[in-house]
Amino acid sequence: MRFFRYLIPFALLLVAFQAQAQKYAYVDTEYILQHLPEYADAQKELNALASDWLDEIETKYEGANQLEVAYRAERVLLTPEMRRKRENEISSKRSEGTEMQKAKFGVEGELFQKRQELIQPIQEQLFQVLKDLASQRQYMVIFDKAKDSNMLYTNPKYDVSDRVIKELGYTPGETIGGEDEGEEEEKGKSLQDRMNDTLDKGKNKLDDRKEQVINRVNAGPGGGKPKQ
Repeated sequence: MRFFRYLIPFALLLVAFQAQAQKYAYVDTEYILQHLPEYADAQKELNALASDWLDEIETKYEGANQLEVAYRAERVLLTPEMRRKRENEISSKRSEGTEMQKAKFGVEGELFQKRQELIQPIQEQLFQVLKDLASQRQYMVIFDKAKDSNMLYTNPKYDVSDRVIKELGYTPGETIGGEDEGEEEEKGKSLQDRMNDTLDKGKNKLDDRKEQVINRVNAGPGGGKPKQ
């Protein structure tokens, strides 16, 4: 009897430990997002918007540069009053490009607002599925394998990514689109960061182009403010 008195608590502790161990699982959100056509559509729409806005900004900077070329060619023929008027016109044109850049790509700009509009519903849908799955299977924690800085090893046995994809109504393995050949996927980001980073497929190209357009104001014939 004394033996069983010590054995039973130990057995209960062992069962509790085993049950506790089963309350952990993980997903790969990068893999999951590749299955969602609405996420791919959001990326395409945001990329298209960004490209169109960059065209407009570039046009404004080009217009300012053309005005300055003409101004510098005619400057010696102009009166001081005419010079000030032309300089103000050039500065105003450049300011239009700068202000549009801030309005479209700023922290609270239109691109940020559009991201929230398109990405947040997808995010909420995924989080709800994860929440329901955790409740149904009694998982204490569901880790994100995509944020691999905190996961040195993962056992495929506890990967529930495919289950999440099925709950979302899609077939595991049937991904949407794909990365350009040679383009490296971004790693180590949280789900929030990755889902907000909706320019990822064309990110490098768009960022390079954006930088060129923004710097256009300093690369024009006058290097900024029209010369006197």
